[in-house]
Amino acid sequence: MSTTTLFINVLALVCLLVGFWKDEAKARRALRVAAKSFVRILPTMLAIILIIGLMSGFVPEKTISGIVGNEAGLVGILTVAFLGAILHIPSLIAFPLAASLLEKGASVTSVAVFITTLTMIGFVTLPLEMRILGNKLALLRNALSFIVAIIIGLIMGAIL
Repeated sequence: MSTTTLFINVLALVCLLVGFWKDEAKARRALRVAAKSFVRILPTMLAIILIIGLMSGFVPEKTISGIVGNEAGLVGILTVAFLGAILHIPSLIAFPLAASLLEKGASVTSVAVFITTLTMIGFVTLPLEMRILGNKLALLRNALSFIVAIIIGLIMGAIL
């Protein structure tokens, strides 16, 4: 277990103990909500783990690096940008998928664009966003987020 993982888990445990010390009833409710959320997200997590496993076993690194690696260029970046914008994967699950893509030869730029579009753009939730914010603002926000995600990815690729 890495130092970061150990630190995060110890911090979470300390916060939980403080929560029980301050208000045991609220802490128990929070744990119930967390357990329900975990059960609700579990099928998606298992599906992503299955997809990652299948991808690792059946898709050669050469194929992945060809589609989203450094050689793919702008086409690879736009491919993952659109995938990230369309897919509705929780960030918690997207990070292991991103790590797997990096291990298989995807570029840092492509993975940064994928994660950024995944978290900043809500293609699936766009109808709701349009109803709340209005068509113009919702479309503008998503379009600007798409552009900013690509810029973030390019900067990350240049830095790393």
